[in-house]
Amino acid sequence: MRTPPVMRYETHYGQRLIRCYADRPQSLDAMFREVVARTPGAIALVDEDRRISYEALDAMVEAQAAGLLARGCRPGERIALLLGNCAEFVSLFLAAARIGMISLPMSTRQALPEIRYVLNQSGTSVLIADAASAANIPPRAEVESLRHIFLLGTPQSPHAEAEPFDALPCPPDPDRAPYEAAEEDTLCLLYTSGTTGNPKGAMITHLSAVHSILNFEWALGLKQGDVAFLSVPASHVTGLVAIILPALRVGGTTVILREFKARKFLERAEAERISYSLMVPAMYNLCLLDKDFETFDLSSWRVAGFGGAPMPEATIEALAKALPGLVLQNVYGATETTSPATVLPPGEISAHRDTVGLPLPVADIIVVDDNGVEVPRGTTGELMIGGPMVVPGYWENPEGNAKGFVSGYWRSGDLGSMDAEGFVRVLDRKKDMINRGGFKIYSIEVENTLAAHPAVVEAAVIGQPDPVLGERVQAFLWLGEGQTDAEAIRAHCAARLSDYKVPEKIVFLNGPLPRNANGKVQKTELRKLTPA
Repeated sequence: MRTPPVMRYETHYGQRLIRCYADRPQSLDAMFREVVARTPGAIALVDEDRRISYEALDAMVEAQAAGLLARGCRPGERIALLLGNCAEFVSLFLAAARIGMISLPMSTRQALPEIRYVLNQSGTSVLIADAASAANIPPRAEVESLRHIFLLGTPQSPHAEAEPFDALPCPPDPDRAPYEAAEEDTLCLLYTSGTTGNPKGAMITHLSAVHSILNFEWALGLKQGDVAFLSVPASHVTGLVAIILPALRVGGTTVILREFKARKFLERAEAERISYSLMVPAMYNLCLLDKDFETFDLSSWRVAGFGGAPMPEATIEALAKALPGLVLQNVYGATETTSPATVLPPGEISAHRDTVGLPLPVADIIVVDDNGVEVPRGTTGELMIGGPMVVPGYWENPEGNAKGFVSGYWRSGDLGSMDAEGFVRVLDRKKDMINRGGFKIYSIEVENTLAAHPAVVEAAVIGQPDPVLGERVQAFLWLGEGQTDAEAIRAHCAARLSDYKVPEKIVFLNGPLPRNANGKVQKTELRKLTPA
């Protein structure tokens, strides 16, 4: 493992005593300005046929920031970005940070009711949206705080209250004093997926974002000139904090994919000389399934991060054979931890493939029982995570804060353990553990076994309610182009698992598992497919 940067204890958010990196940028804008000054001509973004240098990106940021100020925007106001993956998402996020506005990235997959709720709950004053999302934008009368709406692109039908995005940028005021953000100021609000109740806005601060950026730079060995691929949504923590911002930190290039398609990814990865990716395991598997995979020159690909699900052994072995120079690193975190809390060190995928790695140098992870008491090493309990990357709380949500945070630690809801060496294992979501007649079954163990079947591309397991046993094991499988049947799957599992863990019901899906934009399987959606 690399030697970590110098650390020290600091007090933040009033009462949190946390370990921090001593040498760090004081804000996102300060970090970006330093990179622009150091590498103005380097390519920052590749978006379709646009190649945007750091100097050109900075000019975009300045013009958009000036336009927002001209519209009366002030520090602390919220600006919602209902945008897909594009260069404007990046420039607007940086422009907001430059003038102290709080960005609110939103998924273009959201429907009107959720968009309306988030805009109202956050008190958003400016909304910038893809033209394709115009039909899902609520009228300003339904969002009292909303003053301005801008549409990027040409909508199929006009929006009476929206202006074209091109009307926003304006010449910067050369006499404008730069805004100096405090470390604990909120940089952006990332709303959780809201599997129970309404979504909650995690307050990502400059402090938490900068520490996550430095975590990625150190743990993955990112360096100047690296080429990162944005193949997951920019609007969620993985795309934003794990890919875009670390690439900016090291003066690297982010290649923007508007939508992930395995063949398109491979073509662009070869053409742009990819060096860094972070995707869910299914994406790597889909790349391997391309019949021409071995004909692509991917020799520059150095780091392949993954998260959101375990990497099947077959995928690990296939990647190692095809790309021996590629380092696979598991990354575990959440929106509330501003992405990473643990990372699997380079070269440890074979020996520790059943873990999510070691806690990052500034991360403090403890495993507790139902009473909040720390359990011995190797014992299963709930993971609680502390550190400077943990958000101070949810936006205007005291109930969510009371349930989700304890003395600066975030209650992950994940069941896991930590071994004597410090490696962390994540076994299941606390609410997803299956209880079959008193036998506790961790769905991840069954999912790993299913994923090892050569015909299975993706697998997920839930507990199916049962009046006698409480729950029975139910599996959902996507076979891609593979062929098998339920009996063969059960036989495969029976040879590797205790009999009570073998799925009793198997559902074959016609496409990939439902996932949120962070890549995590939405088991609530799978439960809807299960008859009561």
